[in-house]
Formats: sequence, structure tokens, C-alpha cells
Amino acid sequence: MCNFTPEQLKLQKKVRAFIKAYIDPISKECDVTGVLPSSVFKAWADAGLACLVAPKETGGPELDTVTCTIVMEELGYAELGVATAFGANNLCSYPVLLAGTPEQQKKHFAPLLAGNYGAFALTEPKAGSDVGAISTTAKRDGDEYILNGTKCFITQGGVAATYVLFASTDKSKGSKGMSAFIVERDRPGLSIGKVEDKMGIHASNTVELILENVRIPAWHLLGNEGDGMKLAMMSLDAGRLMVAAQAVGVAQRALDECVDYIKKRVDSGKLLSAHQSVDFKIAEMATAIEAGRQLVYRGAELKDSQQPYSKYSAMAKLFCTDVAVQAATDAMEIMGAYGYTKDAYIEKVWRDVRILPIYEGTNQIQRIVISKAVLDKR
Repeated sequence: MCNFTPEQLKLQKKVRAFIKAYIDPISKECDVTGVLPSSVFKAWADAGLACLVAPKETGGPELDTVTCTIVMEELGYAELGVATAFGANNLCSYPVLLAGTPEQQKKHFAPLLAGNYGAFALTEPKAGSDVGAISTTAKRDGDEYILNGTKCFITQGGVAATYVLFASTDKSKGSKGMSAFIVERDRPGLSIGKVEDKMGIHASNTVELILENVRIPAWHLLGNEGDGMKLAMMSLDAGRLMVAAQAVGVAQRALDECVDYIKKRVDSGKLLSAHQSVDFKIAEMATAIEAGRQLVYRGAELKDSQQPYSKYSAMAKLFCTDVAVQAATDAMEIMGAYGYTKDAYIEKVWRDVRILPIYEGTNQIQRIVISKAVLDKR
């Protein structure tokens, strides 16, 4: 793993202080109400962290990938729902960084850095893993595009001020006819549909977006028509490293909650930590978490050095999210009936981690990406 710089360690300390002051006190309340107070994200923005990847030219911090990974691991450890919510501003920004003009970047990043959310609007009811099957359309009409369609499972979609939205500009070309656009929340014809009632990550907002003859200026097109698939895949490559970092963080939290418990719980006349069967399970959890951490930071280093990293991003997402699910399951089983109660934080962790192998590309998709990368080199 890379050695953190003094600046990175200082930021890590700053994030931990923020978590203690703003996130820890409201974590359980968010899990119950499903609402993350806007004041918390406003404080995050005031700390200069509203969009970690925003360029300095737009007023952002422009953090490198390793530094972003440090931040997301800390947030994952603290509260996976909050990490998901805060991370949305990074995911929706990658297409703008990749293809946005200076004017488009100013348009996109201004509301985010002011303390608003953005959202990455790709998934549709009939286009999940097969994103090339999207049915949302964007038809050119003079100096405008007219958008029609429905998006689903959009993280922070119900509270976002701006979206990067993917639509087909030429359905005859399939995935090669997909394009990406900047779309503001207040455009007439754009509305929020179903608000999802999820098992976990309740601090994050997940909704359906409905677009009915939504008109946007033609200059809101990112890159050229047909660039959408490329921009989506490149953005998800970057985003998967952040999901993997969150997974490492929450897996570490599961382990720590479990260790705290077994050091106090007495069974058959001795502490649970004195039982070899429990110790072996702890050893396996700790080893898997550290292996995942190394994989994440290796991928981040490759990205920062502008080397191919797609395979490592997929590996990190696959391995770390599976590790997080297993760590939460093992911790709950070791903690027994107490771990199954709402009094135990591990109960919330167990519900939260179930999403990790699913979003930003299922782990089955990651296996396809990895195997293709390996086979193509032979």
C-alpha cells in the first residue's frame, strides 16, 4: 500500500473529526427516518469536500484518487448510507471531467460546491447491467434536445440539483447511440416518481426520475453524440474504486464491533476472545480486509499514474464488497442474538452491506470485466 503524505494524513484526521461531530450523532436517526439532514451535507461543503474531484479552476479541491479513497474508506467505516450519499457528487462528475468544456464544468460544479447534490442517472427499469438497452431518448430540436423516459434507482436523485443523464440519440446504433447530458433539476417536465424503501443505506436517497418532454440546451451534451457509453463505463471504473474503499471501511467497522464484543462477552466461563474457533474467524476477517485494502489502493495508484486500471477497479469492487458482506455476516453470527437486535450496530451494518455487490455494476459484471481483461492479454 502507498505511504500517505502528511497532507493526506491531515485530511484523514479532518474527516474523522467531521464524522465524530456530524455523522456519528445522527447515524441511528438517519437509519430510522431515512432522512439525512441537509445541514450535515452543508457542513461537508463548508469543509471544502462537497465534490472531492471538482477541479481547482471551479473552486474544488481536485483530490487525487488515493486521497479520495482515504476519504471514502473513512466515510464507509462511519456510515455507509452517508458515504453513498456524499459519493454521488463524485460519480456524477466523472463524465464532466472526461468530456466537459470549461463552460460545462462551471455549470455542473457550481451547484455541487455550493452544497447541493448531483446524481448519475443511467439505470432504467429494463436497462440495469445491460446499459446499452436504455430507452430514454434525446431528440435534437434546433438548439435544444428533448428528453423522454424513465430512470430508476438513482442515488440522491430526489434531492439533487443537477444530473448527468444518459439517453439514446440514435436507437438504431444501440449502445453506440447513447449520449450524456447535463440536466438541471428545475427543468419543466422532470419529476420524481417512486421513492425506494430500501433494506439499508437509509441515509441515502434512491428514486425514480420521470422525463416528459424535458427541453435542455444543445450545449448540455457532453462530448459528442454517441459518447455516452464510453463516458459511463469510464466513470463507473473510477466509481468502483470508491465503492471498494467504502466496502473496506464498513468491513473494518464490522470487525471492530465484533472485537469489542468478544473482549467483554463471557461464554463457558471464559471470554469469547479466548475461544480458538472465534479467534480463527477474526484472523480470517482481518486478513481479508487488509488484502482488500491493498487492492483498492493499488488500483488508485494506477489511476493516479494514468496507467490502465479497469481490471484492478473491477477486482477491488468484487473482492472488497464480498469481504464486507462476509465480515458483517461473520460478526453477527459471533455476536449471536445480541448482534441480531437493533441495539447492536452490526445489525445496521449487515443490512447496509447487502447493497455493495449490487450497485455500480453487479459483482457478476465485475467477473466479466476481469475475465475479459485476463483473456485478452493471452
